[in-house]
Amino acid sequence: MGAAVFFGCAGIAFGPALALVLLTVAAEPLRVIILVAGAFFWLVSLLLASLVWFVSVRLSDREDARLQFGLLVFGAAVSVLLQELFRFAYFKLLKKADEGLAMISEDGRSPISLRQMAYVSGLSFGIISGVFSVINILADSMGPGVVGIHGDSPYYFLTSAFLTMALVFLHTFWGVIFFDACEKRRYWCLGLVVASHLVTSGLTFLNPWYEASLVPIYIIVVCMGAWAFFTAGGSIHNVLKCLSCKGARGRERTRGDTRVPRLSPVGF
Repeated sequence: MGAAVFFGCAGIAFGPALALVLLTVAAEPLRVIILVAGAFFWLVSLLLASLVWFVSVRLSDREDARLQFGLLVFGAAVSVLLQELFRFAYFKLLKKADEGLAMISEDGRSPISLRQMAYVSGLSFGIISGVFSVINILADSMGPGVVGIHGDSPYYFLTSAFLTMALVFLHTFWGVIFFDACEKRRYWCLGLVVASHLVTSGLTFLNPWYEASLVPIYIIVVCMGAWAFFTAGGSIHNVLKCLSCKGARGRERTRGDTRVPRLSPVGF
């Protein structure tokens, strides 16, 4: 039973992310480098946030439960702000790297677009964030013990897995929106990304009231996903073309000639 819960929850949490890595990142060495470097940037932000929380707890009264909860909320807010600060630092670094790659290339163009870098960096933030948020929970799922035997929710592992999957998607979407906002200097978009990240983090404090946390978080996922899709150059026309399969299979017959129409792919 423990192994089934472990592999099932791990598949829910990281299955989509693994598929994205294998299909869109693993075949390109440059994208793999960006993925690993992005994870490093997120880890540094986590280290700094942990230091801030650790020092604040050490300097406070540990017997005051309300104060300790307030410090936990404070630590989560600091962690979110540091993550977004390091996302901005990573954008600046990738921007410089993109200019360097364009200079040394034969045709004067960078081998990877800013949208692709935004997507890969967001995916790296999401994967490493998900790993650190759920790894201990997955370890406990192997047993011994039964969740909910003392009246707690029996859906703890399942909801944690779905929450992790949502965070992976959100970081990916935030990365696309954040980089585009930095490039076009749309500061209100940056503010919305940071605000939605803070709201998502705050909603997790409603657990184990999972209906009040998971439902709003997945609403944010859908909204951010749609925003990131259109930011990356997507359109309703492309969605309809994909669903109807006309772009992949369609063939025009004009005066006895067969032509395959060219698609306009959605760039990251």
